[in-house]
Amino acid sequence: MLLKLYQTLLHHFGPQGWWPGETPLEVAVGAILTQNTNWQNVARAIDRLKQAGLLTAKALWQVPAAELAEHIRPAGYYRIKAQRLKNFITFLVDRYDGAMAGLADRPLERLRPELLAINGIGPETADSILLYALAKPIFVVDAYTYRIFSRHGLVAGPYSYDQLQNLCQAGLPREVALYQEFHALLVRTGKECCRPRPRCPACPLTGLAPLPEVGSG
Repeated sequence: MLLKLYQTLLHHFGPQGWWPGETPLEVAVGAILTQNTNWQNVARAIDRLKQAGLLTAKALWQVPAAELAEHIRPAGYYRIKAQRLKNFITFLVDRYDGAMAGLADRPLERLRPELLAINGIGPETADSILLYALAKPIFVVDAYTYRIFSRHGLVAGPYSYDQLQNLCQAGLPREVALYQEFHALLVRTGKECCRPRPRCPACPLTGLAPLPEVGSG
């Protein structure tokens, strides 16, 4: 049934081409900056980093946190996010010589705990880096995922991040491209239609037969 939901959204919206970024490092930086803000603000911050020549591991590692914060000011919470970026870059330099390829070579089950141990990197950010920057087969869960699934009868009651992620991965083929596209489609649906006050008439899932309910136990 998850595939039916995915195919309905894909037919309606088309491919999303997400996550935008020219390099794996840029995608990872975007995943950290997008916390608690919208992508337009993140794109402005990334453009400023590019213009300043700071979008390399070496440059981000060398730049003082206060200076970095000014460059990423459009992303909001810029001092906090600057420190989180520095934490990630320090990890990348210290353990992988600043090379995202070193992360890509690391098995998923070993790399994910390493990312989660970085101060300021939570499950959604870590999994976004894994899926989009490193092409690891792990489903990214966010508030849109839970809202859409609960309104269409796929989940009932409280669900943890891990529970919802496991549900998605159990119900879908283990394919990076599918995980990427489905997550992006859920985000778009959540932003345009399945908002806190839903816009059901505009939603491509309106009229879709309710999905089987899955308990949270």
